[in-house]
Amino acid sequence: MATSGSVDFNLDMAEITEEAFERCGLELRTGYDSRTARRSINLLFADWANRGLNLWTVEQVTQSLANYSTSSAVAAYPLGTITATVGASTNLLVGRAITGSSSGTTATVISKPSSTTITITVPSGSFTAGETITSSASDESGVATTIASNPSLANCQASVDMLEAVVRRDGSDISITRINRQDYLTIPDKTTQGRPTQFYIDRQITPTVTVWPAPENSTDQLIYYRIKRIEDADSANNNAEVPFRFLPCLIAGLSYYIAIKKAPDRVPMLKAMYDEEFQRAASEDAERTPLRLVPSHSYVRI
Repeated sequence: MATSGSVDFNLDMAEITEEAFERCGLELRTGYDSRTARRSINLLFADWANRGLNLWTVEQVTQSLANYSTSSAVAAYPLGTITATVGASTNLLVGRAITGSSSGTTATVISKPSSTTITITVPSGSFTAGETITSSASDESGVATTIASNPSLANCQASVDMLEAVVRRDGSDISITRINRQDYLTIPDKTTQGRPTQFYIDRQITPTVTVWPAPENSTDQLIYYRIKRIEDADSANNNAEVPFRFLPCLIAGLSYYIAIKKAPDRVPMLKAMYDEEFQRAASEDAERTPLRLVPSHSYVRI
């Protein structure tokens, strides 16, 4: 007997919801059943973010650092990237400064612009829809484009936390260390310039990263891994942004959440199934690296 030859099995939100309702001994009948299930799925994703690291939510971000040699300000960079929609193709180069014609806002180009988008450092709302942005570089004089809509911070607000980081200069990467709020607060002169060696994360609704010493040139790049939110379940035909190995855990968790509201007699059984499925999935979702434990000699008595 021939096998299917396919490995593309997936479930959309409607199918996930149907399976969860069936495990509760129920049938999916009304539009409200679908809405309450999608709400539970999104709360379940939030719970997963609190339970630990999900490897598929980790992505690398490259952030151009600004030159603060002529300014006493210290920048707090939003985690992630900020994308603006532009009205025409541009030839701006990565790292170049751009200025808004009406707002006077100055930003840095992070990625090579396409015909419709440009990734920049400026926070949302600083540019005005319809204004022209131009480059200040002498070899890019006259290069201009129009902002079609205000830059969005949605991608940055999807950040949960930041992991390892390096600063790249002239093709060489140097690791920098993370410090806490108190350590950053006690730094006497936060405008000291140099190659950054430390970074501080302010975990607000839109998390930001501040490096120290303050960047001394605009050629340095901050390269880091961030943890982003799992994409929301917005409609019944969406697929869940989870790897296939987490589908059993997702359905078990949704079944448990639905049972709390509609089938309380099945809660103990479904909770046990969910805990087991999550433990199995989480233990598999780990990096495969050797582990070596070395005792500290400071605690050895002779």
